[in-house]
Amino acid sequence: MTKMKRINLNVLMVEDSSADVLMVKEALQDVKIQNTLHVVGDGIDAIEFLKKKGKFHSSTTPDLILLDLNLPKKNGNEVLIEIKNDENLKCIPVVIFTTSSSSDDMRRSYKSYANSYVIKPVDFNSYQETIHTIFHYWYNVVSIAPLSV
Repeated sequence: MTKMKRINLNVLMVEDSSADVLMVKEALQDVKIQNTLHVVGDGIDAIEFLKKKGKFHSSTTPDLILLDLNLPKKNGNEVLIEIKNDENLKCIPVVIFTTSSSSDDMRRSYKSYANSYVIKPVDFNSYQETIHTIFHYWYNVVSIAPLSV
C-alpha cells in the first residue's frame, strides 16, 4: 500500500503570543512543505474555528493543530479535551506546542489524547529546526486520513 501524498498541510495554530506566531511563520518560509497556516489567539476562537461558528463559518478543517497550553479564555487542556470528545474533530492530530516542561502537563495532555507534546525551544535556530521537524513528520512520515468535516 502506498502512502497517499498530501498536496497541502492545513494547520491551525492556537497561540496567543505574537512572537511565537511570527517565529513559526518565519520557520515555515524555509520548509519545503506546501502549507496553509491559520492562527487563532485563544481557546474559544479555536473551538469556534474548528466548529465553523460565527466569524469562522467558512473555515477549513485543519489536518493538524498546534496547540499552546497557556491560552486566554479557555486553556489548551480544555481545548484539547473538547476536540478529543467531539466525534467530528477527535481524529485531527493535536501537537501540544508549549513552554511548559511540567510532567503533570505532559501526563494530562497525553491522558487527554494529545498526539505529541513538544516543548518550545528558547533559541531561534532550535525553534526553526523544531518547526521543520514537526511539519516534516506530519507531512512526509505519517498518513492522515482526510476528514469530511
